[in-house]
Amino acid sequence: MTLCKVLGNVVSTVKHPTYRGHKLMIVQPVDEAGRPTEPSFLAVDRVQAGPGDLVLVMREGNGVRQLIREKQLPIRSLIVGIVDAVDARVPEGPVPGARTGEVR
Repeated sequence: MTLCKVLGNVVSTVKHPTYRGHKLMIVQPVDEAGRPTEPSFLAVDRVQAGPGDLVLVMREGNGVRQLIREKQLPIRSLIVGIVDAVDARVPEGPVPGARTGEVR
């Protein structure tokens, strides 16, 4: 699962039949402090999220197919929860895997 911030909606009048009835959102992966960590991407919304919401996104096709209960499904990313709060205690010091000198 990926922690993301919803940036906005996507409106599409022509789309794969599987997407009919599903709301598409642009989401931005973020860290526990809300800082962007990866490029934004599209996700199907199943929890009525809106712009500015912090959400949990499942980014694995097989898990998405199990939740939607379809064997053939061209959906890879699914918003599965709205996050009320993040309580993370980040240790001081070097960030594992970060460039030399980068600290939190």
